[in-house]
Amino acid sequence: MPKKKKTKKLKKIKKEKKIKNTKIKAPLKTSERKTTIPGADEKPEIKKIKKQPTEKRIYNLKDYVVYPKHGVGRITAIEKAKIGEIDIQFYKILVEKEKLTLTVPINQQSKLRPIATINQINKCISILKTKPKIKRTMWSRRAQEYDQKINSGKIYELAEVVKDLNKNTDIIADQSYSERQLFEKAYERLKSEFEAVLKVTPEEVEKKMDKALGRKKLLDDQE
Repeated sequence: MPKKKKTKKLKKIKKEKKIKNTKIKAPLKTSERKTTIPGADEKPEIKKIKKQPTEKRIYNLKDYVVYPKHGVGRITAIEKAKIGEIDIQFYKILVEKEKLTLTVPINQQSKLRPIATINQINKCISILKTKPKIKRTMWSRRAQEYDQKINSGKIYELAEVVKDLNKNTDIIADQSYSERQLFEKAYERLKSEFEAVLKVTPEEVEKKMDKALGRKKLLDDQE
């Protein structure tokens, strides 16, 4: 009988040792759990995006073009030059209003745009006929915005500046010096493009623009 008791005790000790040796696995954290998303193992197909082809417009000799910072100019020559080992072709553009000749490489012609169409000129006239929009902000900020529009090269933005700065009067006191300067700059830019498109005299263009603006006298009469 005592032998049986000993064997029972040994079995209990062995069981306790097994329980101690067995490692209890802690529950996985939410960040460690693997979430099975349907189709996650499938590799997505990477499609190569084709670059949009750059349109190269070829201008001819004597064509009118618009350079944003200087306005309407005429191509007087198409020349070639070698810089280092690279052959460069460029346009010579005469801006008559500013008595300036520009040299524009053909591969940088994105700066140029063709002169407006008759439809665009008609839209500009309709813009000039609308009421001016004057923002209630500081003049320095508005002047900067107007200057950016003038130099953008966009004909509709140019027409908007002329319309917004038009005082519909021939009295100089009604317009500050900086306002007058910006108005004249925008007016002359728009006028030169009207001349190139409509192929009429400057006087006829002035009459057309002043009629749309509702001006009493031509600006030249103020001098």
